[in-house]
Amino acid sequence: MIFKLPEINRDETKKAVEKAFEKYRFYLLTIPEEKLPKLTATYSLVPPTISNEFHSKTEDTAINAVDFEREREEYINWIRKAVNRLAPKEREIIIKRYLHEEELYDYEIYNEMGFSERRYYRQKARIFYKLAFLLKIEVYKKEEHP
Repeated sequence: MIFKLPEINRDETKKAVEKAFEKYRFYLLTIPEEKLPKLTATYSLVPPTISNEFHSKTEDTAINAVDFEREREEYINWIRKAVNRLAPKEREIIIKRYLHEEELYDYEIYNEMGFSERRYYRQKARIFYKLAFLLKIEVYKKEEHP
């Protein structure tokens, strides 16, 4: 019996990691405006009921905001833990390129770090694979069955 490891789809794995970073950057912003409670009064003809259910838009908005905050915090910590497991130089590349407030271009980073362009891109590709496995978002090629 021969055990064959599945092959990684490089392009899709890279896209998955970049998408994770994009979501991370988004989460670093603030709660979207549509999640904020509306300050205008809403009138309805539904009689009040005494139960444990929430019917107020303000209460629903508050619950959604808390859920979003928790999800955002968990996601940010998930990305941070993965990045912190990288070697210091690898971590520096990822933070400067994708996680810093002011996004730098690749050429700015490899010039600043003293890397050749070729070495930088090879290093970055390896880092993406590491992160894909750390985050468990790697994408495998589909096997073609004859």
